[in-house]
Amino acid sequence: MTRAIIPKLQTGVPRYNARPGLPPNFPSTRMTDERLIHIEEKLTLQEDLIDELNKTVYQQQQKIERLEDFCRELAGRIRGLSEAANPGMPANERPPHY
Repeated sequence: MTRAIIPKLQTGVPRYNARPGLPPNFPSTRMTDERLIHIEEKLTLQEDLIDELNKTVYQQQQKIERLEDFCRELAGRIRGLSEAANPGMPANERPPHY
């Protein structure tokens, strides 16, 4: 009874070279020139993208450093102005009206 079912199930299954000692001959594993060129193109595009991203990160880091310097300069100016406005009174002291 099982012999009749097995040939019916196996009729639609494709057969590949699966001889002992040899790799199966699957079409998806063949390295064709077209496929190799496609992989090389993708690799080249990825390398270009990585270079572009590195440039962007470098430019952003330079901008961050400039902004940090600017903030330090502004903080120094504000500190200087507050000390000049109240020369006899430290910044953290309570005002006399408390």
